[in-house]
Amino acid sequence: MRAFKQVDVFTPQPGLGNALAVVLEGAGLSDEAMQRFARWTQLSETTFLLPPTSLGADYRVRIFTPGGELPFAGHPTLGSCHAWLEAGGQPQGEFIVQECAVGLVRIRREGQRLAFAAPAMARSAIAPELLQDIMAALGVSAAQVRASQRLDNGPVWHGVLLDAPETVLALRPDFARLAELKVKVGIAAPYAPSVAAPLILRRNREARAFARSQAPAQADLEVRAFVPDVGVPEDPVTGSLNASLAQWLMADGLMPGDYLAAQGACLGRAGQVHLACDAQGQVWVGGESVTCIDGQLHW
Repeated sequence: MRAFKQVDVFTPQPGLGNALAVVLEGAGLSDEAMQRFARWTQLSETTFLLPPTSLGADYRVRIFTPGGELPFAGHPTLGSCHAWLEAGGQPQGEFIVQECAVGLVRIRREGQRLAFAAPAMARSAIAPELLQDIMAALGVSAAQVRASQRLDNGPVWHGVLLDAPETVLALRPDFARLAELKVKVGIAAPYAPSVAAPLILRRNREARAFARSQAPAQADLEVRAFVPDVGVPEDPVTGSLNASLAQWLMADGLMPGDYLAAQGACLGRAGQVHLACDAQGQVWVGGESVTCIDGQLHW
């Protein structure tokens, strides 16, 4: 038996964030066993905690989607750290240091939240033909696209900034077409500074009312993430995407150096992602986590 937790990330209330399965004792499991368990959970990601192999790391994590292993992901980083601390983990220094395939990731406590230091990101223009294909799969016109970038911080995201949050929330992508393109697509649009960010355009009245009741009073950016290439049509709340969006949008003056992103409304969630750039230019990605299931894994 292995200690196991299921954690909801980017929310203080169970059921409104992005669920994560955390196997706290991953040593001894084969790659095939890890992948099989990740497929079985059918969650966006499943993590396995292992003893660190790098000097200075507090623990090592491997991150699996139903479709394969990731070198880095944001909500698994915060959720795994939450689970590790709750299980009695003690950091060696000021920061908790997680080892993963992209290297060492620092995590800090921010009151009730944890925040990770966004890893280095490379960005470039999206090839025009690919951008046209992405727009067609999303069902948006060129007039609705304000900016776009290819963002690589481990996962490679194709970020598209749209004209309005209402456009983001109204999207009904052609997932089969996106899957054929084999790309991860992140969509965002800023709210006007004076406009609150209710979670609207839900598929039914009940879900709309519930999401609104749980939403933050004010969000600055509405975000959605489409990842059919790894078996997850839409991810509820996405740390790696929000990290790379923040690094891009802050650097280009399209968002301020401290803002709140909302994600998950179209899945009945109310994810809250806190983004902040410190004096050294480091972007921090923060959110609350809550444990929903605590038990033993027979695998």
